[in-house]
Amino acid sequence: MHVVIGGASGFLGSALADHLRTAGHDVVRLVRRPASSEGTSQWDPATGRIDQVLIDRADAVVNLSGAPISQWPRTANRRREILASRLGATTTLARAVAKAPTPPVLLSGSGMSWYGVDRGTERLDESDGPGQGFLADVSQQWEAAAQPAIDAGARTCFLRTSLVLDASGGVLRLMLPAWRLGGGARLGSGEQRMSLITRDDWVRAVAHLLDHEISGPVNLSMPATVTNAEFTDALADVLHRPTFLVAPAFAVRAVLGGLADDLLGSLDVAPAALEASGFTFEAPDLTTALEVATR
Repeated sequence: MHVVIGGASGFLGSALADHLRTAGHDVVRLVRRPASSEGTSQWDPATGRIDQVLIDRADAVVNLSGAPISQWPRTANRRREILASRLGATTTLARAVAKAPTPPVLLSGSGMSWYGVDRGTERLDESDGPGQGFLADVSQQWEAAAQPAIDAGARTCFLRTSLVLDASGGVLRLMLPAWRLGGGARLGSGEQRMSLITRDDWVRAVAHLLDHEISGPVNLSMPATVTNAEFTDALADVLHRPTFLVAPAFAVRAVLGGLADDLLGSLDVAPAALEASGFTFEAPDLTTALEVATR
């Protein structure tokens, strides 16, 4: 397949690009600087500029572009950047897909924040309604920006990604140094549900979506959700470190900034669409996921 990726230099995009190339696919990374190497193409999502011929020839387009949400404080300017970066990239790609003679598949980024920050113990699948809050609103507008591709008949999936586990990035990279020194702690009450997926399974799931006729939202989360207290105990076991500390909610926010909402809120997200399509997780449970993510 000929696959075009926006956001291919990030934590998830780089791993996906490597995986697809290893599998024999032709991958072109969209870059904002002048393209200086094979396999790259310059674009400017803020102004809508993109090589339309590249999209015309593509079998699939993967949209992972967007400003990080983890920087804190989340000022008004930062909020505008988070939203505008996602809408600009998605609108640019969706319009280009819509213009293609045969519209390619569009896999467009989203997040479990579509469901809000805290839904308690409610088990959420793709049929459940949206949540409330800033990140929920961003995710809903982010998905809506892909409408031109849908209207043109392109098969479109929304990648509602949960917390991704891998020692090289994301929330686990922030946590591991303290944990390895014996400073691991339960976060807040510890009763909040955590929806997780390893980066390896996330990559495999996205590659699976390229090959299967699935449309609409897809929850990228392992089947087993756990409480933060269970996560704390399991990570301590995997790292062979003690855990007896408790990090109050205010301290978590001070250290992790925007990521704190994901860790202190409770979202129990089920990968119903993935499982129905026959996808098999290599790390379906917490212990396996942590062993894979920390190796």
